Amino acid sequence: MSEAEELHDPARAAAAVRTRVPARLDRLPWSRWHWRVVIGLGTVWVLDGLEVTIVGNMAGRLAEHGSGIAITTAQVTTWAAALYVAGACCGALVFGRLTDLFGRKRLFMVTLAVYLGATAVSALSWTAWFFFLCRFATGFGVGGEYAAINSAIDELIPARLRGRVDLVINGTFWAGAAVGSLASIALLNTAWFATDLGWRLAFAIGVVLGLVILLVRRHVPESPRWLFTHGRAAEAERLVDEIERSVTARTGRPLPPAEGELTIRPRGPIAFGTVARTVFRQYPKRTVLGLALFVGQSFLYNSVTFGYAAILTTFFQVPDGRTGYYFAVIAVGNLLGPLLLGHLFDSVGRRPMIAGTYLLSGVLLFGTAALFRHGALDATTMTACWVGVLFFASAGASAAYLTVSEIFPLEIRALCIAFFYAVGTALGGITGPLLFNGLVSSGRPGDTTLAFCIGAGLMVAAGLVEAAIGVKAERLPLEQLAAPLTAVTDT
Repeated sequence: MSEAEELHDPARAAAAVRTRVPARLDRLPWSRWHWRVVIGLGTVWVLDGLEVTIVGNMAGRLAEHGSGIAITTAQVTTWAAALYVAGACCGALVFGRLTDLFGRKRLFMVTLAVYLGATAVSALSWTAWFFFLCRFATGFGVGGEYAAINSAIDELIPARLRGRVDLVINGTFWAGAAVGSLASIALLNTAWFATDLGWRLAFAIGVVLGLVILLVRRHVPESPRWLFTHGRAAEAERLVDEIERSVTARTGRPLPPAEGELTIRPRGPIAFGTVARTVFRQYPKRTVLGLALFVGQSFLYNSVTFGYAAILTTFFQVPDGRTGYYFAVIAVGNLLGPLLLGHLFDSVGRRPMIAGTYLLSGVLLFGTAALFRHGALDATTMTACWVGVLFFASAGASAAYLTVSEIFPLEIRALCIAFFYAVGTALGGITGPLLFNGLVSSGRPGDTTLAFCIGAGLMVAAGLVEAAIGVKAERLPLEQLAAPLTAVTDT
């Protein structure tokens, strides 16, 4: 019996559900309700940027006598960084699976709680092994956030705005990085805070801000798209009714008709075998694309985030307490990329913009490597070069998360985000800090130049992959890009 025949079979008709929920969500005008979603879900990246940057900048202080923790600078910039990323990979896979099973809302509350708890305990660290454990646990929560948040955002934001909103939200990491860089300058000033106190207060800042976000996040609803694919169609319809009433009350204008209907038949949990067949057999080119984008940006960003302070202190004799100024400038450049270029991903298109940003950042980094190798840069001009590189790289990196969150079916969306994040980050984000910091710590310009060229080569390679097999996803409904596994089609 075909799926269409099953739909009209009286014995099975009740199992099939027709819905206009996706079309109703995609035709909504931008409103205060959407701002609530963005603030509740997106602002956690500010916390992530804040903490990662502070930890990177406090490496030298943690290693000082009297810091209250027995640890070396190399351990902070290499092993603590790698364990943070390893925890994020594990957390993404665990929470990604749970997000698809139990819903976006339930899990994005749990992941934030894990993140906050681990961050708070990090402030109590007294020895290297405990600090490593805390960094792994913090990363575990962050990885879960990537899966739960990106899937929820893409399912709640209208298709015509999905690209720019997703890019800006992921780019806010750098707003936190800028704040973290400046905060580290004050917190590491021993005239204001004792050597063993300032770095502990840095973690406390993240906890306080996170608690505020947790309160706002309570008001963000479950994804109606997730609800109707999990046998809760009536609840999804009621939720969209409430959203429409809220939007209409704010705008004072009637909504246009929702065009497009989807028929689905809810099913039980998706087995890993089905997930593997969908990812590797049904969408093999998209799988290659996602891995290429993630490996390139992950190597570059995890290396720079955890290692730029070491470059400044090793080659340009910048004092530990002043590296935050330079990193704040880099963070602003990263933030401006998605803010200024984001709308082009919805208008010009995904493929030209993603390929262009990856390729431009790679070419500029090759140029930076050449200038550095010939001794033509100082701390200020090196930072200026990196601002140019990361202005484009930041938009491209944010687009990597956008890509994998919109080109796979809804029922496995969070797990797909988790898979690409975990594999790409394991290859680029764990090896990146280890290799990058190992080369930088040698003190030889040639070794650091090699590290730059590896990052540039990976970005260029990812850009070429996007140019060849990128998906035209701009302004298209998620269900048109990848039909839900529960969808019923007429044959």
